[in-house]
Amino acid sequence: MFQTVRLENGVTILTEAITHVRSVVLGIWVNVGSRDESTAVAGISHFIEHLMFKGTGRRTARDIAEALDAVGGQLNAFTTKEYTCYYARVLDEHFDLALDILQDMLFHSRFAAGDIDRERNVILEEIKMYEDAPDELVHDVFATTIWQGHELGRPVIGTAEVICRLSREEILDYYRRHYQPQNLVVAVAGNIDHDRVVEKLRPIFEPLRGERVTRKLVRPVPQRQITCRAKDTEQVHLCVGVPGLPLNHERIYVFQVVNTILGGGISSRLFQEIREQRGLVYSIYSYHSSYHDAGLFCIYAGLSKENVPAVMDLIFKEIRDIQQNGVKSEELHRAKEQIIGNLWLSLESVSTRMSRLAKSQLYLGKVVPPEEIVDRVKKVSVEDVRELAREMLNPESFAIATVGPWEDCSTLEAAVKKIA
Repeated sequence: MFQTVRLENGVTILTEAITHVRSVVLGIWVNVGSRDESTAVAGISHFIEHLMFKGTGRRTARDIAEALDAVGGQLNAFTTKEYTCYYARVLDEHFDLALDILQDMLFHSRFAAGDIDRERNVILEEIKMYEDAPDELVHDVFATTIWQGHELGRPVIGTAEVICRLSREEILDYYRRHYQPQNLVVAVAGNIDHDRVVEKLRPIFEPLRGERVTRKLVRPVPQRQITCRAKDTEQVHLCVGVPGLPLNHERIYVFQVVNTILGGGISSRLFQEIREQRGLVYSIYSYHSSYHDAGLFCIYAGLSKENVPAVMDLIFKEIRDIQQNGVKSEELHRAKEQIIGNLWLSLESVSTRMSRLAKSQLYLGKVVPPEEIVDRVKKVSVEDVRELAREMLNPESFAIATVGPWEDCSTLEAAVKKIA
């Protein structure tokens, strides 16, 4: 279903033909994100992503915005802690247009001084918008709490202080150092022919030259801390969690099953017990994020301040129950089927297929077939679940972060002391 070509300069091309659709999704992925930044330029990767849409030698910002709109297509980008992606979704007949626009943006953007200053203001507004969304902000506060002082603990968007003083020279230097051929993965999924796609891509990507960039991985040292960010909100937004597993870990699918059982949907233990049975929260869920050398498991809840001690107690009660009593076979089976069903349903999206190709290549150096993932999920046992919960979900390892109407952390600290 998918094919791979690696050019001599290090650019990797991945394609997946899906002949029953009319669309094509093209993504150019750069193996650089916020963890590659020093404190002095924190947020620069996201800043560069914005600037790619501000104009090239052949197109103005308006030209870029209108080009794919005019054919019903979509053009967008995003930056994460470990990679940046630029992508376009179009009808198959407009693949050449999408490719021309994306390559023009990535390799011929002007980085004009006026554009940089205007986009600086846009990002400052984005930071303010993010500060006004406590249910999103708390996840960054939590990452900063558990990975204090490490690049993975910093927000991708950066800080207003750094964004205000980044110079054009710093931006260009960072772009030239990291947007190198060895850092590029091009993924294409949809109604395409592999050979034709490679024929179109070669003249653009094969001539690229640059020095090899090696990411220096320094594993974060987790901190068991409590952070309370005071904010005038109606609810307390709470994150409780521990270090997780890197994406290539042999037990990654065991952790996915544990996460699904605890807080991975409306049938999960936390949702059913804390929301449905007791009505103490509106939103509660868990997630597991994985990186090259680290991972993060987090439980989120939005709740009233007076309910924090009870909800904390119930969260750890469910964790202890899995550690001591394990899970029932039917509960395990339901979690596996949920993961497998979500996987297959997600693959009905051409965009998801494109993303899966690229992320698998960036993290694992190969594309893992979905059938292999399904097989590994099916092999997870009741004992696997209990062992992982005992090893990794210990109360003494949990870090906690909140955003909400707190004068101090005394209420939260008292609740934690009681649980521990």
